[in-house]
Amino acid sequence: MPAAAVLVADGGLATELEARGNDLSDTLWSARLLMDAPDEVRDAHLAFFRAGAVIATSASYQASFEGFERRGLDRRDAAGLMRRSVDLARDARAEMARDGRARWVAASVGPYGAAQADGSEYRGRYGLSVRELAAWHRPRLEVLAEAGPDVLALETVPDIDEAEALMTAIAGLGVPAWLSYSIAGQRTRAGQSLAEAFAVASSVPEVVAVGVNCCAPADVLAAIAVARQVTGKPVIVYPNSGEEWDARRRAWTGQSGYSPAQPRQWIAAGAQIAGGCCRVRPTDIAAIAQAAAGAGHAPTS
Repeated sequence: MPAAAVLVADGGLATELEARGNDLSDTLWSARLLMDAPDEVRDAHLAFFRAGAVIATSASYQASFEGFERRGLDRRDAAGLMRRSVDLARDARAEMARDGRARWVAASVGPYGAAQADGSEYRGRYGLSVRELAAWHRPRLEVLAEAGPDVLALETVPDIDEAEALMTAIAGLGVPAWLSYSIAGQRTRAGQSLAEAFAVASSVPEVVAVGVNCCAPADVLAAIAVARQVTGKPVIVYPNSGEEWDARRRAWTGQSGYSPAQPRQWIAAGAQIAGGCCRVRPTDIAAIAQAAAGAGHAPTS
């Protein structure tokens, strides 16, 4: 992935899948469709590519060996579905190849809390040690890395302990990664300062970008400044719409805080990869692509 151009990432994959009529009420969330409707996953990736995204993030955010085991799958079948998530994003990229634009596949690696399906990824502090978290993450990271993505998306990380565990777990995999925190205001979801949080990745060579995701759009600008100052690495931002996730009701509440003007501000502030997370649709990604083009940084092949 080039460091000079502003790249447009995709939006909320689960949101798009739900908009297409898929029921994601299962605890596996979008990962369930890797079993039941893989073509729907590929077509959702295509929708974001057609809107102007050049990065597709796989449907593996909530995928875990434990989650698939609860559905009766053994580790071999679970690993096969994780690899399928990368293959489906790659298939969508191949379908777009005729236009000659460079595109990338990111393998989503959600936090431990995502696999629990209880909203704890928005709190962190799971009661597990860094060593325990690293041991939990490493097996699926190995599977996803073997699938051949361009980058590992270590995303929606709620606290420093899990970030440190992920830094240990990606060592030696041979695939670059980005580290993206979920934040509230100017702190991690667990309440730590962003300067401390980004410092975790500052000297890790495997990490090629740092940033924030699944946060309110209003929190992005200040985070960009901290990430750049602390790490000097390219900055990635992909907030949600600004609504709040109610884990008990499994529903989004509140009002959107997203506006088309914000992506231009993020890019002007130094973001080099910009996209969206939950509740961000292809039309929103199209606006981000326009902002990148308007800034003179349209993605090139």
